[in-house]
Amino acid sequence: MDTVRIGIQPESIARAAEVLRAGGVVGFPTDTVYGVGAHGLLPAAVERLYAVKERPGDKAIPLLLPGVDALPQVVCSIPDAAYALAERFWPGALTMVLYRAPAVPDAVTSGGDTVAVRVPDHPVTQTLLAALAAPLAATSANLSGQPAPDTADGVLAQLDGRIDLLLDGGTCPGGVASTVVDLTVEPLRILRAGGITAEEIRKAI
Repeated sequence: MDTVRIGIQPESIARAAEVLRAGGVVGFPTDTVYGVGAHGLLPAAVERLYAVKERPGDKAIPLLLPGVDALPQVVCSIPDAAYALAERFWPGALTMVLYRAPAVPDAVTSGGDTVAVRVPDHPVTQTLLAALAAPLAATSANLSGQPAPDTADGVLAQLDGRIDLLLDGGTCPGGVASTVVDLTVEPLRILRAGGITAEEIRKAI
C-alpha cells in the first residue's frame, strides 16, 4: 500500500494525530530535515518505527515534546539545569538526556535508563505534538544509514509504502543538528556539538 501524502491543513494534522494514536507511523517536516515518528508511549508503535527505518534495535530513539510542561511525563529526577536550559533554548536545537520515567517504553531507550528529549522549533511539528497530546518518538525520515531528506519527495524515495502518512510541508530548512547534552552526570557533558555552543550552555545554567 502506498503512503498517503497530504498537505499541511488543520484537518491533515488531526488525521496524522489519529494515525499516531492508532499505532501508525507518520512523516513530517521539522526545523532541520523531515522526521518520521510514532506515539512515544505505545511500545508496539515504537517497535514498528524501528522496522520502518531498518534501525538497529540497540540505537535509542529521541522523544519530541510539545513543551517543557511535558517533561515530568517522560523523565524523572529533573535537575534545575534542565529547566534553565529549556527556558533558554526550547523550542530549539537542544536535546537533553535525562533519566526516563516509568511510562517510557523500553523500545524508546533500547532498555537503557535514560531518554533524549527535545522541543522542536517548527510550526507543523509543534501543531502535531499539540494535537497528539503525547510525546513523539521521532528520528530522521530515512532508512538507517541513508541520507536524511529535506523534501517530501525525498522521504517517499526511501519510505513509500513503509509509513502510513506523510505531511508534505515543502522543503525543510536543513542546517546544523541539535546539540545533545547529558544531564545525568555532574558536571553535564556535551555528547554532540550542534547549533548551540558549549559557552551558550554554560551561560544558561
